[in-house]
Amino acid sequence: MHIPDGFIPITQCIVYYIILIVALYFSVRWARNNLDEKRIPLLAVLAAGIFAIMSMNMPIPFGTSGHMVGGALVAIVFLAPEAAVLVFTVVLLIQALIFGDGGITALGANVLNMAIIGGFVGLYTFKGLKGFVGNYAAAGIGAWLATVMAALACAIEMGIAGTFPMNIGIPSMVLYHFFIGIIEAVLTVIVLVALDKFRPDLLAWNDESAKGDA
Repeated sequence: MHIPDGFIPITQCIVYYIILIVALYFSVRWARNNLDEKRIPLLAVLAAGIFAIMSMNMPIPFGTSGHMVGGALVAIVFLAPEAAVLVFTVVLLIQALIFGDGGITALGANVLNMAIIGGFVGLYTFKGLKGFVGNYAAAGIGAWLATVMAALACAIEMGIAGTFPMNIGIPSMVLYHFFIGIIEAVLTVIVLVALDKFRPDLLAWNDESAKGDA
């Protein structure tokens, strides 16, 4: 899902960078108001884990790749897509600069797909479904849908750029990530169950429950 340099024209990249700058502005404001000494290490641990799972790439036709993402997990843990924006900006920047995975010019597009779209889709799917299917099932569905929608957005962006025909690129990206998303859903639920069991104080949904009971 990492878009390399040269796959998107610079004019299109500028648009995605503007979106990234706006998202970072609101994310930094969120961090100042919500991150404390207890949750900053959790954000760092999630960033390290996401770095690892995104390094396990499988090639997809026309030069991009398929992998798990983690944007939904971060957004659900903190109940904030802003957290995903911060994590993915740092992780994707390091991957692009040091490991050549994804591009600097495409950083805005990659953050848009994996953090902004992935985070929002994952979180609000979770919020919309948790009252019907419970927290864990809602998080798993949100993680799966976030992965598929991020892949769809990536394919559309490269289709607009003329990198490959949409009628080939969209099915390829979506089909691969349909199955990758299932693995991501399982891992997301495993992480959330572990946090809820061993460190429930780190899950923002428990803060919400406490406020509701107060």
